[in-house]
Amino acid sequence: MRWAVVDSPIGDLSLAVDDDGLCRLNFGRVDRHLEQDPLLTETQEQLKAYFAGELKEFTIPLSVRGGTDFERAVWAQLSRIPYGEMQTYGEVAKIVGDAGAARAVGTACNRNPIAVVVPCHRVVGAGGKMVGFGGGIPLKRHLLELEARITLETLWT
Repeated sequence: MRWAVVDSPIGDLSLAVDDDGLCRLNFGRVDRHLEQDPLLTETQEQLKAYFAGELKEFTIPLSVRGGTDFERAVWAQLSRIPYGEMQTYGEVAKIVGDAGAARAVGTACNRNPIAVVVPCHRVVGAGGKMVGFGGGIPLKRHLLELEARITLETLWT
């Protein structure tokens, strides 16, 4: 894996790519050798555009490693949640075929190796309750507020 760090409004984000695509996005700075790579550069540019409110859908290739079949199904569903919208853990569980697995969806979200790009921040508790996020609730709130603001600005122009 090749690593880079991007400065963002929510702090440093560490990115890793392999020959197939983006395979890791971690909150904070990792203690790794940082490299230059066209895919890392493109990922950095797309993240900057996302945080500037200019990008609603990432187009970088992903290389999802590991995970159970259930986790991979959850991660795939996360990628289908539209920009500026949310689903509850229970709704995601029902969509992936196990309506009683809301807690397991939470665990899968916590194990999401590509946060932000695979938008686990768009999953909330029942009734819209702000719960669980690997980067912390303030970061989750920041991402949801960014997307809500951009969505409203787009609708009103």
